[in-house]
Amino acid sequence: MASSTLVESSRPQASPALDPSTLSNYSNFSIAQTDLSYNINWASKTLHGLVRYSVDKTGSADKFVLDSSFLDIHSARVNGEDAKFELSDRIEPLGAALTVTPASGLSTKNTLEIEFSTTDKCTAIQWLNKEQTAGQKAPYLFSQCQAIHARSLFPCFDTPSVKSKYNFTLQSLYPALSSGNVASESDRTPEPLPNAPEGSQVFRFVQHMPIPSYLVCIASGDLDSANIGPRSQVYTEPSKLDACKWEFEADTENIIQAAEKVVFPYEWKTYNVLVLPPSFPYGGMENPNITFATPTLISGDRENVHVIAHELAHSWSGNLVTNCSWEHFWLNEGWTVYLERRILGALHGEEHRHFHAIIGWKDLENAMVSLGDNFEKYSKLVVNLQGHQDPDDAFSTVPYEKGFNFLFYLENLVGGKAEFDPFIPYYFGKFKGKSLDSYQFKDTLYEFFSNKKALLDSIDWDSWYFNSGLPPKPKFDTTIADECYDLANRWVASATIKSQEELHKEFSAKDIASWTSTQSVVFLDSVADGFEKLSGSTSVAASALNEIYSFGSSHNPEVISRWYRLAIGAQLESQYALLAKWLGTVGRMKFVRPGFKLLNKVDRPLALKVFEQNRSFYHPICRAMVVKDLGL
Repeated sequence: MASSTLVESSRPQASPALDPSTLSNYSNFSIAQTDLSYNINWASKTLHGLVRYSVDKTGSADKFVLDSSFLDIHSARVNGEDAKFELSDRIEPLGAALTVTPASGLSTKNTLEIEFSTTDKCTAIQWLNKEQTAGQKAPYLFSQCQAIHARSLFPCFDTPSVKSKYNFTLQSLYPALSSGNVASESDRTPEPLPNAPEGSQVFRFVQHMPIPSYLVCIASGDLDSANIGPRSQVYTEPSKLDACKWEFEADTENIIQAAEKVVFPYEWKTYNVLVLPPSFPYGGMENPNITFATPTLISGDRENVHVIAHELAHSWSGNLVTNCSWEHFWLNEGWTVYLERRILGALHGEEHRHFHAIIGWKDLENAMVSLGDNFEKYSKLVVNLQGHQDPDDAFSTVPYEKGFNFLFYLENLVGGKAEFDPFIPYYFGKFKGKSLDSYQFKDTLYEFFSNKKALLDSIDWDSWYFNSGLPPKPKFDTTIADECYDLANRWVASATIKSQEELHKEFSAKDIASWTSTQSVVFLDSVADGFEKLSGSTSVAASALNEIYSFGSSHNPEVISRWYRLAIGAQLESQYALLAKWLGTVGRMKFVRPGFKLLNKVDRPLALKVFEQNRSFYHPICRAMVVKDLGL
């Protein structure tokens, strides 16, 4: 029987575990409804807001303590009466606790209202002037609240343990979106706030499903939309609309239906996508009803739509069933990657699920290396964020891919998909609308597979949850990958012993003519790995490889980023300036952070120059991470 001493000794007295990344007293309250109103002031680049909570008191607290960060608080009212409010000193990176003390005490049911404004230090919002947009016709703003940035957008219990239904009312000079469905005439949304900028329009949204604060979002700018399915639209700047529509319309509904067969029917009514300007720092953000997506998905080959499968999967994993704190982030992302690959397997065949898992394993290996001094802390499945640690610092591929591999291991342990599949809707049904920790996940597994207790007892829970480093590597189906590996091995064998002319005779563009971009990714990673182990120069081979296959001119960022890794590793100096130029066009951290690390190794002055030139282009979250990566 495997030991689980650490798991049991660290289990909280009552699950879910308390969230260490909030300063609020959230455990004393339950929120039934949140009404959030904003006036968007483009001239001052601020939001004037009013939040109204319908709060049930469930604990002994006699006051509210909420999270805030760089907010100006104007007033507070409890149950219709003016209330005393006070901001504590900042505790980095968690912000400043906002304490609201009611004049007449708290009842079982309460209404809490707070009027506030954002400031120029708000970390949740990226403001773009019109010159930074594709159409250059209007300014643009978008939010990114995960992990703990909602507190700079509005005062809240900023923890994934607290969920609420929401009504949103936005006033803006330009079209605006938020985390819900467009309100109908029968929906009761907040009245617009007074003193909106002249010419502002009113936009109303309703979120009938309870969501945590990190899933609140707003976006506004020169936006247009098109249908990409019977329950889906894509929104983006008008000049990009046709390209975005083409990229998504063939697959979106198929992806939704495939996911429904794995879990259970989609409950959020609509699934829409907003393709953002280039400075968006993530591949996607699973904001309910309106996935925020990076424009790096618009590659013209429909080969990056697996990101949509990932964000759609969040509708169950993360949005419907949520990690109770960022220490248990794998419950969101590991499950989502697992569901994403089940969707891909259903649509394209089981070998494609394994192929993407192989790519993910390589990403996991790279992530372990890139963690550097944080390897021991952040390569665990369940991390420790006690002591005011920043959840953004713990963000990496680890919870995604280590989490996936744990679930893939469990699937195979219990007997394969046929045995594991009934557990999926059971798990998501049990915790629907709730937040949980890793201990509750373990309990639920034992609960469902009570007839397989001996098998579950054989799991080394301590190692899976709390050990640093790679988990045991599964046996993947390498049918698709083998072709990539074989060609890569030929290049590595020839790299240091053959001339440019000889390489052009041995290899040709026909080698990869039938490949998908994901096969090119595996090939480039394999060649880069092989080149790094060679003692001689590989720059001649890298140059020939690019001349034959033209990876450097690819429009697919997954491919071009891998090419730069190979080229910089081979010290192909002609590519340094090209990488620098490319880093000024993408804001997705998946590409920006490794790109700057590569450039910093071979030409630090150039890396610093490019970062300073593009500092204002990058999202605040991305900018802060690159500052740390470059040791600034």
